Amino acid sequence: MFGWKKNTLLFCDYYEQWVSTYKEGAIRDITMRKYALTQRWIRDLVPNLYVHDLDRVVYQGIINAYALSHERQTVMDFHHQLKGAILDAVDEGMIARDPTRKVIIKGREARQKKPKYLNQFELHKLLEVLHLGNQLNWDWMLLLIAKTGIRFSEALALTPADFDFSRQTLLINKTWNYKGSGGYLPTKNKSSIRKVPIDWQLIVQFSELSKGLPDDKPIFVKGKTYNSTVNSILTRRCKEAGVPAISIHGLRHTHASILLFAGVSIASVARRLGHASMNTTQKTYLHVIQELENKDIDVVMRTLSSLT
Repeated sequence: MFGWKKNTLLFCDYYEQWVSTYKEGAIRDITMRKYALTQRWIRDLVPNLYVHDLDRVVYQGIINAYALSHERQTVMDFHHQLKGAILDAVDEGMIARDPTRKVIIKGREARQKKPKYLNQFELHKLLEVLHLGNQLNWDWMLLLIAKTGIRFSEALALTPADFDFSRQTLLINKTWNYKGSGGYLPTKNKSSIRKVPIDWQLIVQFSELSKGLPDDKPIFVKGKTYNSTVNSILTRRCKEAGVPAISIHGLRHTHASILLFAGVSIASVARRLGHASMNTTQKTYLHVIQELENKDIDVVMRTLSSLT
C-alpha cells in the first residue's frame, strides 16, 4: 500500500500513514485531532506490533488496555477510528482475517453528567435573569441560542448582514474557528446551511443592537474567544435563576426539546437545527420522543374508549 513490505510494517506506522493518506484534508480539523489522538495511543499501547500480527486476540487486548482509562462511548469511538484502517489492511491482504470481528467494547462507568436541557419553566426562569443591556454581550448570545437552537460556533460567526429583519430569518452559512486562531470556517455539513425563522421580539432587539455595526464583522467576537468563558457565564445565570446548570450546547438541546414537546415535527426540528438527517434528531432526542409516544398512547386509549 505505502511501499513497505507487509512483514516489516509496524501497525502504528501503517495507521499514521493511513490517516495522512485518507483523512488529512478530507475531514474537519476537530475530527482530525481525534484521529491524531488515536494515533498517539496506538504508539503508546503497541509500539512494536507488526500489521501482519494483528489478530482478534491482539486487537481485543488493545481495546481492553484503552478501556482501562476511558468511558465505554469513548472506547467505541476509538474502535471505529481504528476499524477503517484495519479493514483496508484486510482488503489489501496485509491481514488474513478481520481482527475487529466480534470485538467486545468495554470501558469505565460513565461519570455523572450535567443535565442536558431545561424544561420550559426552567428556561423562562433562566431568561428572566439574563443581563441584557443596550449593547451586545454574552447574555444576548445566550438568549439568541435559546430561541434559535443554533450552535455556539454558528452564533459566534453571525454578522449584522445575516439578519433579515423584514423576513424574520437568520442566515446560518458559516462558523467561527474559536478552537483555533479565529476566522470563518464552513458549517458542519451542507444541511447546516439554513435560514432559521426568528420571533418578532428578537427582530426588534437585534435590529437595535446591530445598528452602526459593520455588516461583515462578527457581532459577538471581540478578540480570542473561549467556550469556557461563555459556559461560566451560563453556569452563573443558572445559579441565579435556581435551575440546573447546563452547558451552551445544553441550550441547543433545550430549544429542540421544547419544540418537540410543543408538537413540532421531528422533520421541522431537524431542519431548524441543521441536522444532516432526521435520524440524528431522533437519536439525540430519543428520551423526548419516547415521552411523547407515551402521551400519544394515552390519547389513543382515551379516544378509543370514548367510541360507542
